Amino acid sequence: MHDITGGSPHCRFTNVQQATNPHILDVIPDEVGPRVTTFRGGAIHSIRPPGSQTFFSEHYFAAVMLAPSPGISAAYADDKPNTYDAPLGMIAINPPNLESHLEWKAARENMVVAISREQMAALGEQEFDIGAVELEPVPFGTVDLSALRLAEMLKLELQRGEAANQLMVDSLITLFGLHLLRSYNKARGRVVRARGGLSDFSTRRIREYLEENFTRKLTVGDLASICNLSPGHFLQAFTKTFGEPPHRYLLNLRLDFAEKLLLEPEITIAEVAYLCGFSSQSHLTSTMKRYRNVTPAQIKSAGR
Repeated sequence: MHDITGGSPHCRFTNVQQATNPHILDVIPDEVGPRVTTFRGGAIHSIRPPGSQTFFSEHYFAAVMLAPSPGISAAYADDKPNTYDAPLGMIAINPPNLESHLEWKAARENMVVAISREQMAALGEQEFDIGAVELEPVPFGTVDLSALRLAEMLKLELQRGEAANQLMVDSLITLFGLHLLRSYNKARGRVVRARGGLSDFSTRRIREYLEENFTRKLTVGDLASICNLSPGHFLQAFTKTFGEPPHRYLLNLRLDFAEKLLLEPEITIAEVAYLCGFSSQSHLTSTMKRYRNVTPAQIKSAGR
């Protein structure tokens, strides 16, 4: 659940706060597409040719179709297979310890989100005061546009490869888990939602913390604990208070610092990248070009 970190498109990113289940995605072959493992769980942008699979995991998995795929046949456990054309935005939920079988006649593209049992239970307790989590499979063909929006945002991050922002990825996985609990949890209890921003005290405290620690790899849980909020409540309250989500606020702090260091002639661009918390010189360059429309080399040249 790094904030802004590097790595190849198919690698599993590591995390200063290690993933609860670092091998949670191992049940899906590496070659299906880019993946990231975070503290909360993991996500895979999966593109697969026609084929079949039998799936089983001890954790929660959900898949959202990113493109229509005709001729799918699916079944849970020993049920009779259902054959249908999967539309864009269709969601499928595979609860822990339930075997599923799937065959597909055309290429299929989806976003697979995995959340460990421990983290799903923690989200239920922190966000909704739910004593139990009981997500069940939804009817085949169910379209979930809210899940689709989150899946498309995850796809964009995973496609960025080295520039993937892990704080954002973990935030999206957290929000995806909250959506599943709000929409598909049979054991739903009292729902509690934070509607306002951070208190003045929490605002001052989180701003000071970020200004002192913005070069470190931070998690949503790290930041939420400073304000004594659950991750979901923190994300909403922080965004309302600061006008942007935590990963963008953190990114701006890093880029501001990088611009100052680049004016120092004795510090190389590679050293600036390291001092500002970027994974490499190329990561700093691509990020600065995307968000500031300038490259580190251009700033270096201007400062001479």
